[in-house]
Amino acid sequence: MQEFSSKLLENTVFHLSKLPGIGKRTAVRLALHLLNQSVEDVDNLVNAISSMRHNIFFCKNCHSIADSEECEICRNQNRNKQQICVVQDIRDVIALENTQVYKGVYHILGGVISPMNGIGPKELHLDSLFEKVRNNSTAEIILALPTTTEGDTTSYFIYKHMIAMNSLVKITTIARGLSIGDELEYADEITLGRSFINRIDFELSIQDK
Repeated sequence: MQEFSSKLLENTVFHLSKLPGIGKRTAVRLALHLLNQSVEDVDNLVNAISSMRHNIFFCKNCHSIADSEECEICRNQNRNKQQICVVQDIRDVIALENTQVYKGVYHILGGVISPMNGIGPKELHLDSLFEKVRNNSTAEIILALPTTTEGDTTSYFIYKHMIAMNSLVKITTIARGLSIGDELEYADEITLGRSFINRIDFELSIQDK
């Protein structure tokens, strides 16, 4: 028995259901919603998605998503280039920017070390981070990675590598105002802002464990 009365609708539902967090029922609702919109609105949505996918850049400095080779944060001369906040992905940048607390720049790793998922140091943007420390006048590295086993492992790897480099850069981490296992993107702005302001030396965070 044919499930859909239209192959076009079926194909749309199939592709929508491949998106994260979108099950088949939600995909059907979204497809039917699009059918009720004007052709112009749907075309604008399709064009926006296509343009994003074809024309997006990854910042040559911090690996964030950008409209050119360098993102707006890295281009901003009012940002403190001596402070580098290390995060997992672009969602963490958005979360921290929403707090309006941090005025430095970022470095996106593109994930965290997770041997179970086949992600090691070489799969992350770690070499470019260490290169920045060697070549730039970096004063502080702020580790703002998830409070998970993988996040802690990645933070410790960075810390040990910086020690091996004989780097004089200060290494801090956000305060544990976040619950163990929390992702930055899900923290409320006040809690995240306070955790950032009250950050501590990374070495002290190791001693507390």
